Amino acid sequence: MNRLVSFRRMEDGTREDYLLLDESERRYAHTLPARVLDGMRKLDHSLYGYPVTRLQHSLQAATRAARDGADEELIAAALLHDIGDELAPYNHAAMAAAILRPYVRAEVAWIVEHHGLFQNYYYVHHLGGDRHARDRLRDHPWYAACVHFCAAGDQCSFDPDYAAESLEFFEPLVRRIFTRAPHDTRYQAAPA
Repeated sequence: MNRLVSFRRMEDGTREDYLLLDESERRYAHTLPARVLDGMRKLDHSLYGYPVTRLQHSLQAATRAARDGADEELIAAALLHDIGDELAPYNHAAMAAAILRPYVRAEVAWIVEHHGLFQNYYYVHHLGGDRHARDRLRDHPWYAACVHFCAAGDQCSFDPDYAAESLEFFEPLVRRIFTRAPHDTRYQAAPA
């Protein structure tokens, strides 16, 4: 696709221009699973100091979710919960949630978005922080699910001896999740 829109300013665009861009964006979105998998591979060489790489950590979390009987969306969330570490180390949870949000139910996106705050429970008091800061969300309907996500999958997935599944094992799941129609209609073009 080598065609270009006719405008220099968006306000000057025509219906044909925006139909062309919509087609281009849909084609690009079709390649999202490969880009997500590439993003996961980059986690294999990042953030030193832990006994496992961020990729190994993510694979452990996803494997634990799968073995715990979680559904595909929660397994994908466990796999991708730290994908934002590469580009957004201080708000990686928000970035991971933004990547997942169009493709998973609202509960799963909320869990990923808040997992950083909930993970603080396990360590932030050692650094002078409030480990109970997550309790301000105690009345939220997905609070317990996020506590479980962190307790059963995230905080315990730094074990170099844990036999986690490979990224290739999760590849079909990633492809299924990221090739489905987005849940949020803000990401879908209006009917012609």
